[in-house]
Amino acid sequence: MSVFRVHFSWKEKEYSLKAESLDMTHPYFVAIKDLILPEKNSLLINPADDEIRKFFGEVRQLMLPFQSVSLIEEYREDPDLKKEKSVSG
Repeated sequence: MSVFRVHFSWKEKEYSLKAESLDMTHPYFVAIKDLILPEKNSLLINPADDEIRKFFGEVRQLMLPFQSVSLIEEYREDPDLKKEKSVSG
């Protein structure tokens, strides 16, 4: 299963979201579906992760204008889970 990381700007801030599915067939938008939100960690508080969960936590599909997207990365598996495995192992 591929995991996509989409970097974009919204309200004059830069965001990065992960998703399991993208649809780029629309002529003006990138549709991000099946978002993978950062997990809530009781030990470390990351304000950026809290902001992402607040803004996009209930979103089923996000339509971003092409001009707001700066980079789309595709991974074979979640790159953040890969990092966690290498740190713990």
